[in-house]
Amino acid sequence: MADPAKYNVIFVLGGPGAGKGTQCAKIVKEFDFVHLSAGDLLRAERRDPESEYGEEIDEHIKNGSIVPVAITCSLLERGMKQAKEKDDKDYFLVDGFPRNRDNLDGWNAQMSERVNLLTVLLFSCGEDVCVKRCIKRGETSGRADDNLESLKKRIATYNESTKPVIEHYRELSLVSEVPADRSPEEVFEDVKVIIKKIISSS
Repeated sequence: MADPAKYNVIFVLGGPGAGKGTQCAKIVKEFDFVHLSAGDLLRAERRDPESEYGEEIDEHIKNGSIVPVAITCSLLERGMKQAKEKDDKDYFLVDGFPRNRDNLDGWNAQMSERVNLLTVLLFSCGEDVCVKRCIKRGETSGRADDNLESLKKRIATYNESTKPVIEHYRELSLVSEVPADRSPEEVFEDVKVIIKKIISSS
């Protein structure tokens, strides 16, 4: 049985364009989870003139390097704590994290005592489908990294850095994989089954 004093967390992983954001929005609406995107939290913190981390985050984003995991974990924990105190929320989707072994080790060191990790929700999707989706999204998203050159780098990083993390959790029987190369509605039908099962047993 999950420890009620801890935050209940689902990691949401998948390649660029696998539909993580779309599915997270559906889960939030249907199941009242709180969606925490590591990337969004870092970008918001970077823009905050009062932030103790802003300058350091800015340097890493400009240099294309990974922000120290301690900062990312602190922002995720702050997001969970605020949602718990303000709205008494207990279930959290952590989107796009952990991205690599360093993220994983840092999370385990800093957060494992405070969190019930319920599952890793993995959206698996062929690279060609992911690329098409991101290029299409780039027409309207305004995201600088939704172009072919950036996408090739992001997919390579995902294959080299994130897939070993997924395998680590697969060995612990913590991965719930959903084929994501279908319509968002079809994908969500599978997601609903997984989430309902997890909530009923946590």
